[in-house]
Amino acid sequence: MSQDNNTKRWAVIRAVSSYLPSRSLTNAELAKEVGWTPEQILEKTGIEERRIAAEGECVSDMVTAAVSRLLQQNGLDGRAPEFLILCTQTPDYVLPSTACIVQEKAGLSDRCAAFDLSLGCSGYVYALGVANGLIRSGMFRRGIVATGDVYSKYIHPRDRSVRTLFGDAATATWITEAESPGIEAMSFGTDGKGARNLIIPAGGTRLPRSQVTSVTSVDSSGNERSQDNLFMNGSEIFTFSVKRVPALINSFLADNGMTLEQIDWVVFHQANRFMLDHLRVKTGVPAEKMLSFISKVGNTVSSTIPLVIEHAIEEKRMQSGQRVLLVGFGVGYSWGAASLKWG
Repeated sequence: MSQDNNTKRWAVIRAVSSYLPSRSLTNAELAKEVGWTPEQILEKTGIEERRIAAEGECVSDMVTAAVSRLLQQNGLDGRAPEFLILCTQTPDYVLPSTACIVQEKAGLSDRCAAFDLSLGCSGYVYALGVANGLIRSGMFRRGIVATGDVYSKYIHPRDRSVRTLFGDAATATWITEAESPGIEAMSFGTDGKGARNLIIPAGGTRLPRSQVTSVTSVDSSGNERSQDNLFMNGSEIFTFSVKRVPALINSFLADNGMTLEQIDWVVFHQANRFMLDHLRVKTGVPAEKMLSFISKVGNTVSSTIPLVIEHAIEEKRMQSGQRVLLVGFGVGYSWGAASLKWG
């Protein structure tokens, strides 16, 4: 750990690795249960399949695999990371922090600071913000931003409003100090009035799980769930997103003296294809500048943006020196944007 603040520091993303569960839930399988055809599911969501964690497979297992892969692929060992920030809303336990479990399972040094960040769809951008602050302050030189969620364990099997959308995944991002800008600028916002529109009502201290909360009911659209399950008000989430995200991008670019023409790639949180298409039109982002990776993995919450980045790197689309705009938004309501120079 370094605390020499005399040197100008920047934070830069060096690499991204991921872990996807082996089980794939296809539209053909879902069609037998949710009352839609495979073609209807694809048309509504843009998703062909989503990965589902195995029984007993938890966030710490998936994130450990992603972190281990990151270290191996980049020739690093457990002594290299000085911090581990884990963004998850489905931790292994109420306490301790899942990051502490991953620190031990991944063989990271006991000098590694490890802690959780509880955010959803905007979580990757927020976690990058925390890492950026730690590095630019001179407190740390390098570390890992990890994401991981197992929403599937909270979804009722007969709730097609969310079961067709969400998949499970984990990612690990290697971020280090640099002498020139990597992460250039960031912006964040919150509107807690939307908290009830994407929520698991029971399980916390406000409403502990009980026999009462486990009782299921059917809504007007035929979706079945209990208070123990994930609930999403899709229409309200959509309205929030198409209103807030364009305003976020416009203000972000204006505040930082940028234009869309100066952005090489835009990566939105991968909510669903319908949402992405509407946002592209509303924001004026050219289709050729939008990166996407949703059809084979679904909406993986805080992992969507790093999965897109990893996929773009593998396809050699993201090149050194290019400027990338990351935009996360959703559960909370919470949103964030970041511009960075790649490589």
